[in-house]
Amino acid sequence: MEYETYFRFILVLVFVLGLVFVLGWVLKRSGIGAGAVIGKGRRLGVVETAFLGPKHRLVLVRRDDVEHLVLISPMSSTVVESGITGGRGVESFKAMVHQEAAPTPEHGA
Repeated sequence: MEYETYFRFILVLVFVLGLVFVLGWVLKRSGIGAGAVIGKGRRLGVVETAFLGPKHRLVLVRRDDVEHLVLISPMSSTVVESGITGGRGVESFKAMVHQEAAPTPEHGA
């Protein structure tokens, strides 16, 4: 008798979760709900993220077809470059950082 009660509970739970997933799928496919507002016509988005160390990262943010490179640390955020167009961004900045960090040979004859 007790197993029958547990079986009914599990059956009803699976049925209700199935209804929730089916309803969510129908709403997503029909364009009704919050997904329709967020999905189309977005003006802001994260293009790429690069980790420079355990606490520092670069984030390339796009706003209205213009990209901005932001350096994020635990205590602050700094806009490194603004108004990026033409595909420049994280890779060029990482190359610049590694080039500046590399030791330069001493000039002497």
